[in-house]
Amino acid sequence: MSEAIQTARSRRKVRDGVVVSDKMEKTVIVVVQDFKPHPLYKKVVRHTRRFKVHDETNTCGVGDRVRIVETRPISKETRWRVAEVLEKAR
Repeated sequence: MSEAIQTARSRRKVRDGVVVSDKMEKTVIVVVQDFKPHPLYKKVVRHTRRFKVHDETNTCGVGDRVRIVETRPISKETRWRVAEVLEKAR
């Protein structure tokens, strides 16, 4: 049973993004940009997604690059948490 739990945890989704809002308590909004070619025309198109991310220690600020990890539901819209701060904003 414990092996099944370990493999499920190791397959959690991981994204890198930029913090665009830190006005909530213990929550930040992270923008993740993904570049994919258009299926027909092959032009590279930018896809942008905004995630509400749990930040337990309130260390993230606007402009920080962070790595986020999928986790259990923490609130109505929060399903991700900050794994690490890759780069602090200047």
